[in-house]
Amino acid sequence: MQLTRLLPFGFAITCASLAAPAPEPTALAVLPRIHSNEYINYTTLTGFFLQDDPATSTTGFDYAAVNFGLINRTYSTDSEVPADWTQWQKFDHYVWRLNRGSGRFVQYKVLYMGRHGEGYHNVAETYYGTPAWNCYWSLKDGNGTVSWADARITPNGVAQAVKAHDFWASHITSQKIPVPETYYTSPLTRCLQTANITFSGLDLPSRQPFIPTVKELFREGISGHTCDRRGTKTYIQDAFPAYKIEAGFSEDDLLWKPLQGEVPVDEDIRSKIGLDEVFDSDDSTYISITSHSGEIASLLRVLGHRNFSLSTGQAIPVLVKAETIESKPIVTASQAWTTISTCSTAPPLPTAT
Repeated sequence: MQLTRLLPFGFAITCASLAAPAPEPTALAVLPRIHSNEYINYTTLTGFFLQDDPATSTTGFDYAAVNFGLINRTYSTDSEVPADWTQWQKFDHYVWRLNRGSGRFVQYKVLYMGRHGEGYHNVAETYYGTPAWNCYWSLKDGNGTVSWADARITPNGVAQAVKAHDFWASHITSQKIPVPETYYTSPLTRCLQTANITFSGLDLPSRQPFIPTVKELFREGISGHTCDRRGTKTYIQDAFPAYKIEAGFSEDDLLWKPLQGEVPVDEDIRSKIGLDEVFDSDDSTYISITSHSGEIASLLRVLGHRNFSLSTGQAIPVLVKAETIESKPIVTASQAWTTISTCSTAPPLPTAT
């Protein structure tokens, strides 16, 4: 069977006529443009990645050791492509087929969600212990030796981001993995740094360069911890001048509240809003989001994915079906934020076991 895919400027290529064709550009999804009476419903399509399989343990899971978790399987579209295509090329073609036949109200995207590399706040919490961290140390900017306000990544965190970079470099060449077409990152420094190390210098298509958009709503669960208070817009622009900052991004952090913490239902509401903004405006099929453990967990809940916790530097791919449906206006069920329980003096360090 032959399948012809149209390329830009009207040229066509017939897959069966080529012995070892290069992967073709991913087709653009047909976007539903949201109106006030419409609602995007998200579903995770399972059976494609180890991470969406309930039998896969999250303990010690390493995306880099298992081809990003892509399952070796056949697809209904395999007869349309050369047999020597890689698993990623066959998956890419399958997703292209899904979007080709999806119509106006359905789109399919693959989200590559990566957690930042280890930050100084992660090290401090381990050192002081979670109870002491939550009630005392997390409310400070640092301990006089190390700063963790809007935490930077540690040398180990840098190494984790370099590992991610090397993974992408290797798999772009050997597996023909579809690269992100667009990139988003949390505004917190540890994510800005991680994204930069991960994706800078890769062999990317000239039409899809690494120019991430800084997106407020993809930040970590908002707590009274200083590590979750972002820098100013001016700071981000000066420190990462190649990055784009989304429209409406405030100069100062207007979401962070001292001694108050966002509850999960509110985080899920803002995660849904952030996803809606992306799915309603971004034509890309493959999207990178560099974020945090708590925020990625929230995004997974919104997407209907199983819980899959990520250690620092780890990443997860998700195949998402987004269907625009008619709906009455959604009433957000936000709840009062929690008040952080504090302690006036530093608790003792944990006893070594």
